[in-house]
Formats: sequence, structure tokens, C-alpha cells
Amino acid sequence: MGILDRFSDIIRANINDVLDKMEDPSKMIEQYLKDMMKDLAEVKQSTAAVMAEETRTQRLVDNNQAEVAKYLNFSKKALEAGNEGDARTFIAKKQELENVGAGLMTAYAAAHENAIKMRQMHDKLVADIEALKARREMIKAKTTIAKTQKKLNDIKTVNVKTKGAMEAFERMEDKANKMLDEANAMAELNMEPIDEAKALEKKYASKSTASVDEELKKLKEELGK
Repeated sequence: MGILDRFSDIIRANINDVLDKMEDPSKMIEQYLKDMMKDLAEVKQSTAAVMAEETRTQRLVDNNQAEVAKYLNFSKKALEAGNEGDARTFIAKKQELENVGAGLMTAYAAAHENAIKMRQMHDKLVADIEALKARREMIKAKTTIAKTQKKLNDIKTVNVKTKGAMEAFERMEDKANKMLDEANAMAELNMEPIDEAKALEKKYASKSTASVDEELKKLKEELGK
């Protein structure tokens, strides 16, 4: 796989799509940054190599053109000197160099295009990393808030369950009170009815005893005892 094929996905990468798939952004974003920094190091090295190749082919093209110009000048000087045979030799060499130069120009054009694409990939990756770094703290803060809110939601759920338990306890307490009241009422109903006549016997019986004593006292007085 060529260099451009290896990094072609970088220029099309969408950070937002990656972030949307993160289960825990606060943790995943750090790993994603590490991965991107590794990619950046590799892209830098590859970009430098492609740019160096562009420079090398440019140098070859310049050297070739200089050689073509040199032999063209030699051919002119040979003709001026009346040496047509020498001029032919120089012209043939010039044409040979021009044919080589055509291939070098093609190679340079490809190297130049590759260098542009690699530089675009490099610059985009750098921009993505800087953007991600700028958003890192915001993402972490949002994640923390989300976790806190989840805890609050869990607490609310517990409170709802507790409230249900308290309501059930109150219902059981009301039922126990009702059962106790019914038992007390039943006990009261099971008691023997009060006999009012017997209840008054003690009252009048005591009065009857008092009358006997009084009468006995009077008899004693009458008898002089």
C-alpha cells in the first residue's frame, strides 16, 4: 500500500463522528489524542519524505534543463566555428537529454501532486488535533456533569422506592391499629353485662349493718348497759 493510500482516510476523517461513538468521551478522547499524535508523527515523516522526493526531482529537472541549454550552446558555437559535425553531435546529445527531461518532468509533476496531498493531510491532522485539544476540557466537563446527573437520577429512583416503602409501612401500621381496635372492641363486647341490682347491694348492705348497730346501742341504753 502506498503512502497516499495509507493516509487517505485522514483527510476524510470526521472527528465529530468519532466522538459520537465514544462510550466514555472523557477517557476515550485521551486515547484518541494519543492515536492521532502517533498518526501525526508518521504523517510528518511520510510528508517529509514526499516533499524531499519533490525537491530531488525538481533538482533533476533543473540539472537536465541546464544540460540541455549547455549542449544547445555548444552546438551553436560549433556551427559558428564551422564544425557542423560537432554541432550534430551536440544537438543529438541535447535531444537525448530532452527525452530524459520529459520523463523527469512527469516524475516531478507526480511528486509535486503527492507532496500537496500529503501536506494537506498533515495540515488537516494538525488542525484536528488542535481542535480536539481545545474541546478536551469542555468534553470532560460535560462528561462529569452527565455522570453527576446520572447519580442524581439514581438517587431520585431510590427516593421513589423509599417513599413507596414508607407508604406501605404506614398502611401496615394503620392495619395493625385497626386490628387492635377491633380486638379491644371485641373484648369489651365479650365482658359480662353489669347487674345494677347487685352493684347496689353493697351500698345498702352497709347501711343495713349500720342500722343494726344503732339499734343495738339503743337497746343497751334502754337496759342501762
